Amino acid sequence: MNFFKKKVKRSDSGQQWKITKDCLSFILESSRSVYPREFAGLLRVDDVLKDTIIELVLLPGTISGDSHAIFKLHMRPIDFSLVGTIHSHPSPSYHPSEADKALFRKYGKVHMIVAYPFDEQSWQGYDGNGEMLKLQVI
Repeated sequence: MNFFKKKVKRSDSGQQWKITKDCLSFILESSRSVYPREFAGLLRVDDVLKDTIIELVLLPGTISGDSHAIFKLHMRPIDFSLVGTIHSHPSPSYHPSEADKALFRKYGKVHMIVAYPFDEQSWQGYDGNGEMLKLQVI
């Protein structure tokens, strides 16, 4: 089974999301650093280029476990440049669970899941409904 084959679409709004290579590298390294626990954070876009993810934001009190990451969303700052979530899976599957999809529906427009081995091919973007979404690395 090929876990890394991607079927992707553009967002329902037609928006093409992008992520900087530096931000993606930081996300992958952060995920590797907490393995075998899950890593979690929020995604911030550039104030001018509102479709480009430039930064990872860590929330105080986030809990990382072997099969879960619990966000303390009440701790997020009032910041309209936060557009979604990122979390890791300690397995080779980046497919969202039902709990992941519930989080996606609750918060944000764009989400990412990175999977073991946390490299450039083991991640996927999702929209707020849990549908695969293309993120261009720039």
